[in-house]
Amino acid sequence: MILLASGSPRRAELLRLIGAEFIAHAVDLDETPMPQERPADYVERLAIEKATAGWQRHASQTGCKAALGADTSVVLGGKILGKPLDRGDHIKMMCALSGQHHEVISAVALTNGVETQARVVLSQVRFRPLTLDEIDAYWNTGEPHDKAGGYAIQGLGSVFIEFVSGSFTSIVGLPLKETADLFSTFGIDYWLREPRNE
Repeated sequence: MILLASGSPRRAELLRLIGAEFIAHAVDLDETPMPQERPADYVERLAIEKATAGWQRHASQTGCKAALGADTSVVLGGKILGKPLDRGDHIKMMCALSGQHHEVISAVALTNGVETQARVVLSQVRFRPLTLDEIDAYWNTGEPHDKAGGYAIQGLGSVFIEFVSGSFTSIVGLPLKETADLFSTFGIDYWLREPRNE
């Protein structure tokens, strides 16, 4: 059993896909980037901070073997695109992404209070050209309101995606191959690992 330091239903669903046993507790952190912090360093730092906070606040009381933190950022031209503040901000984001390649950087971190390890995964996504009517209709669905970069590749926003290179699950929010690697390193069970006799 691990603690997922996140309230994201997408990350919970991805963990279920690989048969991981977990309980979820969201942690509240200041997610402001440091001055001059590179996007890959930013997502790795946040993943580690989330895992550490989850371990310190919840894992020891719940009997979990480790705590998992993750973070995902959409990056265009070296600039992190966060969650849209409002409709106008979303339109600006989607117009910038329209017809362009961008990066999606995800990090996953696991800690047991003694050892902490993290993995960072970079993927590429290209949007087809979008119209203002499409962008407005997408905003009105409600889906992009709480999504980094203002879209969900696994949801309604999938119709905008022209090209993907890298890890699909990382773009959704949790790189499963790297998560499974960390589970193996820490002795955490999932569908491919036989449960240990303890």
